[in-house]
Amino acid sequence: MKQFIAIIAVGSFVAFATQAAEQPPISTRAAKTMVSDGLSFKDLNRNGKLDRYEDWRLPAVERAGDLVNRLTLEEKAGLMMHGTAPSIGAGAGMGVGSEYDLDRASEMIDQRKVVTFITRLGGDPTVLAEQNNKLQEIAEAGRLGIPATISTDPRNHFQFVLGASVSAGSFSKWPETLGFAAIGDAALMRRFGDIARQEYRAVGIQEALSPQIDLASEPRWPRINGTFGEDPQVAKTMAEAYVAGFQNGEDGINRDSVIAVAKHWVGYGAAKDGYDSHNAYGRHAVFPGNDFAEHLIPFEGAFKAKVGGVMPTYSILNGVSVDGKPLEPVGAGYNKQLLTDLLRGSYKFEGVVLSDWLISNDCKGACLDGENSGVKPSLNEETFGMPWGVEDLSRVDRFAKAVNAGVDQFGGVTSSDLLVEAVKDKKISEERLNQSATRILVQKFEQGLFENPYVDAQKARTIVGNPTFAAEATASQARAMVLLDNKAKLLPVEAGKKVFLYGVDSKVASARGYSVVATAHEADFGLVRLNAPYQQPHMNYFFGSRHQEGDLDFKDGNADFEAFKNAAKEVPTIATVYLARPAILTGIQDQAGAILGNFGASDEALFDAIEGKQKAQGKLPFELPSSMAEVLTQKSDVPHDSLHPLYPIGYGLAY
Repeated sequence: MKQFIAIIAVGSFVAFATQAAEQPPISTRAAKTMVSDGLSFKDLNRNGKLDRYEDWRLPAVERAGDLVNRLTLEEKAGLMMHGTAPSIGAGAGMGVGSEYDLDRASEMIDQRKVVTFITRLGGDPTVLAEQNNKLQEIAEAGRLGIPATISTDPRNHFQFVLGASVSAGSFSKWPETLGFAAIGDAALMRRFGDIARQEYRAVGIQEALSPQIDLASEPRWPRINGTFGEDPQVAKTMAEAYVAGFQNGEDGINRDSVIAVAKHWVGYGAAKDGYDSHNAYGRHAVFPGNDFAEHLIPFEGAFKAKVGGVMPTYSILNGVSVDGKPLEPVGAGYNKQLLTDLLRGSYKFEGVVLSDWLISNDCKGACLDGENSGVKPSLNEETFGMPWGVEDLSRVDRFAKAVNAGVDQFGGVTSSDLLVEAVKDKKISEERLNQSATRILVQKFEQGLFENPYVDAQKARTIVGNPTFAAEATASQARAMVLLDNKAKLLPVEAGKKVFLYGVDSKVASARGYSVVATAHEADFGLVRLNAPYQQPHMNYFFGSRHQEGDLDFKDGNADFEAFKNAAKEVPTIATVYLARPAILTGIQDQAGAILGNFGASDEALFDAIEGKQKAQGKLPFELPSSMAEVLTQKSDVPHDSLHPLYPIGYGLAY
């Protein structure tokens, strides 16, 4: 239904007109609908009249302004919390499972006024959609009917770390973002974003806590896997395409968008000694090469695509100045120079600044010093924190400092009462809260959530991971692989040969016509999967026990390395290495018949690549060093600065 609407405003209102009012879909479970001028609207506050924030014909900014004027201080503070949707079961402390704890969710929404949540549920897409609908129903029943925004960490890839990513499950499974950088095809990157957008929206997810566009300049850093590597221009191009795919274009948020959150602003990849700032021992990033400017470049791509959100890094940046002044030694979520002066000022960012998780919480005991020997480290979001540089402040003062620095929303916490206390103590102005509340609400209006927050749960199963999406994902896994060596001319291989396998499903090989043998001595060739080597020297820390830290070279005793050496002694062997970090392959190079780097590939994709049915087209998105001695001479902030890399950035052969 279309109708020309003209409204002449009187008094303090500005006159405006819309060319056409096209009825959007209206769905409701708790609120009633009303009709005005032959069009349908939701009576979200149940007062029997059409209020300005309920009128979808008005611009999002006007609707948000009207709604902010109706909010209590407590409701404004609640908007600024980005909590974890509570779950039932063994993983409830982190929101993991297949079902929400709706009683706890109701308490968060009704009492703490929280209406933004990260979901860590997995399982059947229909069930996930139904669960998200139930969250929306609780939110719609609130005083003003403000819909929930539901976010997720990345869930379309291979590697996952609790608190940083989610197992793909039924979602289409693509190479890591490093793989897209290896392919270097911006159109494919945008296509992935568009597919993931469709899958997210199908299950009721409206926000992506991605892309991770940190410049991966420190090769030992455990979070390289989620980046676009160490070429700032490649990362910039991929960031723009990623955001455009998720947000359904480059003109900002619309009804079909998934809000993208570019992270982590900025310099996270220059991690001191490669240790990650999720951990107290890794809270610093260092810039001995004075190369901070290159770490800004990837974000320029996200800004060009009008990214909706930015997440600051946990890290304290050492050796960096902005406008000639050294940075305050606090995490970026507390740093006014980074958030207000640089992000808002120099880059004119107008979206939502969402803090990384738990920056306002305390870090004491096991969080600070690690668990005692023999005790498995665990994480509860109520007793764990990353308040780097402000450890001595009270939690109220941390909220005040972060908001005054430029944070709009706090990840992982629902302590809206502390934010209220900060305002009442005059540590933050209520006008400053109005700014953040407006930014958050504008995006909810732009996405159409006030009219239609629900999804068709049965339809979700036909969209998520459908055969078309899955086929494109598998082809991309193979394309992203990098041929590093083929000196034995093993590639491409032909079916029918006898093969010895390590780390590869024999059923896949047999189905493709290979004869799988029990020992390498019997084979025509070997095919061995290896993971990039790592150590875990901080197993007594929650994230340290999950992060791949330490040296990058294969050492005797490494199970994958031993299996490879044993096979290579007997038969020409193809080694495929999962490059979660820039592995040192000196110990592999001399003995392998062929080497394929991969960034997440199923066995089907692997055979497609080695047979040449879908040729490996990737180029290295980072250099592969030749030794740990060379790694130790590199500067943490300077990308690909090894003196004698075994394989330089951009390397890749054809066959």
